[in-house]
Amino acid sequence: MAQVSLKSVVALAAATVIAAPAAGQRPAAEQRVVYEAHRADFDHLLGDWEFTAVSRQYGTSRGLWSAVRLGDRPLILDAFRIVGDSGETYHVTHTLRAYNANQDQWELVSTDSGSGLQNLGTAHRVGSEMHIDQRFGVGSANPSLWRIRYYDIQPDRFSWTGDRSSDDGRTWVTDWLTIEAHRIGPARVMDPLAHARKP
Repeated sequence: MAQVSLKSVVALAAATVIAAPAAGQRPAAEQRVVYEAHRADFDHLLGDWEFTAVSRQYGTSRGLWSAVRLGDRPLILDAFRIVGDSGETYHVTHTLRAYNANQDQWELVSTDSGSGLQNLGTAHRVGSEMHIDQRFGVGSANPSLWRIRYYDIQPDRFSWTGDRSSDDGRTWVTDWLTIEAHRIGPARVMDPLAHARKP
């Protein structure tokens, strides 16, 4: 089962400082409305999952996926791990997801080992699905743009598909990666890293 480390939380939380300032400010009352409407959009991901994946590049694989809410806000950290038959890790990606009520969208940043905080994306709820637009491999020789869709979301399972573009969205390969995930552990919330203390 993937574990969430304090080091990962601190590193990914730093993504908030790289966000560009908003061009316009949504009225506070409207922000409260959209905040309440969308704060739980990614709650289906909370907990521990095992999954099977089919990639057009790598074929079939399996892995573990764990997500935890940080405190009581719409701020979710997850670890996506591809593993071998003996449990060895082949690849791991951490993603921080935070809801931006002013922009009425979720904002994401993912990081692989040594890549920093460059793989940015946005997400929106569309009916009963979650849709993500995100860049991966930023700064590498093979950057790509992805359209990701979470669908058929149930308490104990969900499906995931990702279309990939290697030419900045001019052409797409559909279903570049597909995932079927099944729950193996309950939703979790991480306690605040810093607790208020009386003087």
